[in-house]
Amino acid sequence: MRRIESRLNTHSEEFQKYRAHNRKLVSGFQQKQEEARFKRPQRDIDRLQKQNKMMPRERLELLLDPGTPFLEFSSLAGSMAYDGSAPSASCITGIGIVGGREVVINASDSSVKGGAWYPLSVKKIIRALDIAIENHLPVIHMCDSAGGFLPLQSELFGDKYMAGRIFRNQTQLSKMGCKQLSLVFGNCTAGGAYIPALSDYSVIVEGTGAVFLGGPPLVKAATGEEVSVDELGGARMHTSVSGTCDYFAKNEREAIAIGREIVAQWEQKPKTQIQRETPEDPWYDPEELYGIIPDDIRKPFDVREVIARLVDGSRFSEYQPDYGETMICGFANIWGYKVGILGNNGVLFNDSSLKAAHFMELCNQNKTPLVFLQNITGFMVGKEYEQRGITKDGAKMIMVQACSEVPKFTIMTNGSFGAGNYGMCGRAFDARTLFSWPNSQISVMGSDQAANTLVTIKLAQLKRQGIEPDEKELAEIRNEVLGNFENQTSAYYTSSEIWDDGIIDPVDTRNALGISISASLNAPIGDARYGVLRL
Repeated sequence: MRRIESRLNTHSEEFQKYRAHNRKLVSGFQQKQEEARFKRPQRDIDRLQKQNKMMPRERLELLLDPGTPFLEFSSLAGSMAYDGSAPSASCITGIGIVGGREVVINASDSSVKGGAWYPLSVKKIIRALDIAIENHLPVIHMCDSAGGFLPLQSELFGDKYMAGRIFRNQTQLSKMGCKQLSLVFGNCTAGGAYIPALSDYSVIVEGTGAVFLGGPPLVKAATGEEVSVDELGGARMHTSVSGTCDYFAKNEREAIAIGREIVAQWEQKPKTQIQRETPEDPWYDPEELYGIIPDDIRKPFDVREVIARLVDGSRFSEYQPDYGETMICGFANIWGYKVGILGNNGVLFNDSSLKAAHFMELCNQNKTPLVFLQNITGFMVGKEYEQRGITKDGAKMIMVQACSEVPKFTIMTNGSFGAGNYGMCGRAFDARTLFSWPNSQISVMGSDQAANTLVTIKLAQLKRQGIEPDEKELAEIRNEVLGNFENQTSAYYTSSEIWDDGIIDPVDTRNALGISISASLNAPIGDARYGVLRL
């Protein structure tokens, strides 16, 4: 493959301006992430110390193989919900290495409301288990939860993708042969009791670990029986009487050591083989990404400059370089793995949509994973383009993308608006992982477009009523729409609601993709079968 010839002037005023802007964005993101991970009221820290419990991330560090990476999901989940009372949605999830094996980790954060599940906690756990199912990965549950947050029970219990889906996903993993281990550090109450009960292996800590459908207060209220926590669901009882748990541990360190021993016995199945070469660092410095991404979502940039700072040796074999030029397609390697990359260089026209569809077919034919770099305003609109079949051609792109069997990975590099989000493998289309950059935005249309559209509609309504438009009223409508869009299109809102798998520093994109691709190869790659393409 030929190396991309970068045309970036790193000494230009524009580059320096963009770099300063994006470094500030990244610094703000890193501060928010640090607070979500570690900032806790002293009373909660003292409570865990009094119970002889470690902080959740201390447990995680002991569990993971030393010196190995941990790809955390949704570190800012819940950051714009619940008045900030549930940082990281009160749990930690991600992909890590334990005993040389790639595993999904689901860890309760008992420093937040005793690890209680908020609605977004449930959503985050389900997403982690979905990732395990899609990639055929084993799961380690680090249990220490007070159960569902009762004031919000109506938002986390009854529906298909609420708490019951956690246990449904556990059963599907077991059916698939994907092993699960529960390390019970604290309470597993009510529905939460089924996490260790549905796991293949479980270790429970003396004195603090407990598993029961109803705690002592509920038992007394329901039956009149008075019973202690240890008698009802403690470590000795469950490992010697009920058989609900397998291994007794005197403390948390011993529980983690036993857990690592268990994982070391698990078979390691061969991964799916795809084309791979010796990994090579990008020729161009990834930190230059800060100077590529503009300081305004409406300003364009060449996605080739981004690709050059993500892929091995900055080498890229571009497909149909002179056709459909607003869609950049081509082959490259990331950490040695061959991938097909699709990146936006403008709005999607008929030719760029067809080019993308054909390229994805080639990747499926060749078992080559797909990477989508989203910066898209949508498909082109207007009389001329509708007559040429833009809706039909856009549907072809969506059909091929949605029916692809190769693993797909998406990075929100800038804007993601309208149906372009669908064609470029947005959240609804089963990317194995989807990460956002701090500058990115997502919505049904751009904020200016939305504001102008709603003002036009309001203007027509007033005229139909025979009312002369009030310019002040129209300006207020426009400003209100713009304010809402700025809040609800931001990467922070996206990540708070778990519309992505987390915000990442652009410089970390290559590593996040490398871990994601490696993990995806634990699952087989089938042959793509497409639906009806309207020709």
